[in-house]
Amino acid sequence: MRFDYHTRYRDAQALLRTPGERWAYALLGVALLALPWVASRFVVGEASYLVILAIASLGLMLLTGYTGQVSLGHAAFMAVGAYAHAWLLGRGVPLPLSLPAAGLLAAGVGALLGLPAIRVSGLYLAMVTLAFSVLVTHVAGHWTSVTGGFTGIAVPSPQVAGWSLGGPAAFYYLCLAVLVVVFAALLNVTRSSLGRALVGVRDSEAASWSLGLPVARIKVMAFAGSAGITGLAGALLAHHLQYLTPDAFTLLLSMELVLMVVIGGLGSLRGAILGALLIGLLPSFISRLKPFLPDAVAKQFGLETFVFGFVLALFVLFEPTGLNGRWLKLRALVETFPLYRRDTFRRGKRYMKSERYR
Repeated sequence: MRFDYHTRYRDAQALLRTPGERWAYALLGVALLALPWVASRFVVGEASYLVILAIASLGLMLLTGYTGQVSLGHAAFMAVGAYAHAWLLGRGVPLPLSLPAAGLLAAGVGALLGLPAIRVSGLYLAMVTLAFSVLVTHVAGHWTSVTGGFTGIAVPSPQVAGWSLGGPAAFYYLCLAVLVVVFAALLNVTRSSLGRALVGVRDSEAASWSLGLPVARIKVMAFAGSAGITGLAGALLAHHLQYLTPDAFTLLLSMELVLMVVIGGLGSLRGAILGALLIGLLPSFISRLKPFLPDAVAKQFGLETFVFGFVLALFVLFEPTGLNGRWLKLRALVETFPLYRRDTFRRGKRYMKSERYR
């Protein structure tokens, strides 16, 4: 049994507070680094795709989980990053420059969308982002000089200083490095004054206004940062796909990103990664399960969409805090055993709201 006591001011700021956490994350890092050496090429490729989804999920978590702005069009930002990265590579721009440039371009597009989008909220904001996603898909299908239209364009192989990163192992390490950088950056942002301002805007815009916070500016910054991170994921996804068409960035991809954030646990970076792993592995699990299902069910159109919706309903009903909340409960059970009580995490009913409906 372990209890945490802070004896210094910086104890609460430590990322890894106990030796157990340090050993656990060290073992996780070793396992991730050793994966390409012990797994097949197919598994390494799938792991790269899961890492890309985790980066995109982190980007949406910044906007939805920490700022409370619902977006159904983040696949459009992935499309902007992917096409921008492929276009820059085709013009001879090296990978270390084209990758962040694609993210910056997506961040600029996100800021431009955020300027009018912050005037609405809730369902109306979701409709605005959905319309933006449809618009980007339409533009990508008809701007043939840049995107190749519906025919698509090939993505050049990634190279750094003459070294090819097109192999499964090299590309996996590239994606993993980007994930670590993005996670560390977001971890520092969420623990800063800006992160507390984001949470304040999410919980109550009226209270944030009364405290003097620039709510509009914070929302636009959240849109830009979220779009930039998602654009980075789109640039990496371009190398994973190796050939870009507008069909790769449909509404289904945006819905999957929303599911990752909600199922992982709103307001948790760890939850964003856990949700990406679950949603990313569900299609493979369904394909392996189909031979054991009746033909009438296995051949049913939209089976994956039904499973996604069913999983979301289960989490909303029985675990609203998502995978991260379940992880915190399991950790509390281990740390406080045998004094753990089920009432520790019992949810109470809410009788008040901080803001009234207008």
